[in-house]
Amino acid sequence: MEPTIPFNRPFVAGKELFYIAQAVLGGQLAAGGTFTRQCEQWMEEHFGANRVLLTHSCTAALEMAALMADLEPGDEVIVPSFTFVSTASAFALRGATLRFVDIEPETLALDPEAVERAINPRTRVIVPVHYAGVAADMEALLDIARRHDLLVVEDAAQAVNATYKGQALGTFGHLGCYSFHETKNFIAGEGGALAINDERLVSRAEVILHKGTNRKSFDRGEVDRYTWVGMGSSFGPSELTAAFLFAQLEESEAITRRRRALWNGYHTAFASLEEVGLLRRPIVPPHARHNAHMYYLILPTAAARDELIQRLRQLEIRSVFHYVPLHDSPMGRVLGTADDDLPVTTDLSARLVRLPCYFGQTAEEQERVVVGVEDALAEMTSLHTARGV
Repeated sequence: MEPTIPFNRPFVAGKELFYIAQAVLGGQLAAGGTFTRQCEQWMEEHFGANRVLLTHSCTAALEMAALMADLEPGDEVIVPSFTFVSTASAFALRGATLRFVDIEPETLALDPEAVERAINPRTRVIVPVHYAGVAADMEALLDIARRHDLLVVEDAAQAVNATYKGQALGTFGHLGCYSFHETKNFIAGEGGALAINDERLVSRAEVILHKGTNRKSFDRGEVDRYTWVGMGSSFGPSELTAAFLFAQLEESEAITRRRRALWNGYHTAFASLEEVGLLRRPIVPPHARHNAHMYYLILPTAAARDELIQRLRQLEIRSVFHYVPLHDSPMGRVLGTADDDLPVTTDLSARLVRLPCYFGQTAEEQERVVVGVEDALAEMTSLHTARGV
């Protein structure tokens, strides 16, 4: 039996272990050390962010953003239903009502027209999610936000080092949130960052990050002691996490090139299957430069998607479905609302399958995945034809 091809495999790109040893020998392992600041400065310089704060997860960054939104009971936050739970729960924790809206069928990102329809006097925040590292239509969404005086928080968890019209994702909204979870392009096991693009929010973000204290003002010599001045929590990562991450960021271009090569390999291989209607490949608009975060296929039916996943598993290839729509989840029905059944979200979420795509994936492993998909779909089509389906 051939070895299993996992859905994801964490990797060491360069000096991770060396930097972790440096952090240990340096004697500072709590949040806010040298490697933390190096990671923050790297993102500020490479992405053009006004200020970046490292966090222990993207969930933490989203929860910081929700605190800065100053939400009150009855306030609404517009989020896509097709996203990870943290996008929504961060704001629900602050008492907001979630307004779930539909996605565009091409990018699987927020549909600006659906957002416009969902806005009412209680709306306070729009949360675009850049699915698979492909940009949402930020020009349209920012225009909506400006006209209605709304805060924009980008969930760029999957979009580190991806762009929209040449500008880094995560730097368009007032705030942007990144992930360095082990399934992402650049990893730290668990990790995240908050990009603060509105200068007016920087000092507030620092207070929230440092457990509600003015510790950063004290560190800069602006006050003679630090104390509790606002709401906050323990959102920072340890120096071990930051040290691991910094080694990954140093190799960001090499990592991105490798992932794009894998993505392009899949995309080319499946073109013929798309031409005969057996699947749909990802669509990347010309103005978006994706980061090859994932490669997915959309099958003709939910049953075909489930059957493909099962057949690949029998070949020791681990493929997975993705989000179960939040508007139809137990908590989503309690904490949120939607104007309709979100037909695009409901349809595409049931037909999407993610294929193995990770930095260390070999050409041989990718070929096994491609052949596995091709053989499975050929057999499934023959069986259905024979049965008159």
